[in-house]
Parts: sequence; C-alpha cells; structure tokens
Amino acid sequence: MPVYVYEKLEGEKGCEKCTGGFEINQRLSEPKLDHCPYCKAKVVRVIQAPGLTHSKTDLHYRAKRAGFHTLKKVQKGEYEKLY
Repeated sequence: MPVYVYEKLEGEKGCEKCTGGFEINQRLSEPKLDHCPYCKAKVVRVIQAPGLTHSKTDLHYRAKRAGFHTLKKVQKGEYEKLY
C-alpha cells in the first residue's frame, strides 16, 4: 500500500498534525482525502520523491562478484586495490 503525504491548504486553520503534514496509508483504489481526519480542515496531497536507496556494502559485494575492482586513494597519485 502506498504512503501519501497530506498538508492543510494555505489559509485554513488546522490541528498540529495537518499543519506540519501527515502520512497515511491508502490503497490505489481509494479516493484522495479532502479533509483532515483529525480536525476536518481542507487538505491537499503533496507529491514527494520516492525513497529509493542502495546499501553501499551491497553495491560493493555485487561489483566484486561481477569481477570489478575497487581502488582506495592512499596519497596523491597513489591508490590501493581493495579487491
């Protein structure tokens, strides 16, 4: 289920939850919220970037497994092979 972020509309009086923004789990088939579930102030859905990350250790592991090498800078112009 996706997580959506909502904030109150400008000019609306709202509670502390919708003033700072709140997250809510909703199905894709559910309609978007028009009002705050806590204080009934008008709210709008905020578009946010997805949280996509990779662990650095996983990337190094996959690179090593694929036959790549990683170098670490020791001094100016000198590098040490890690794997």
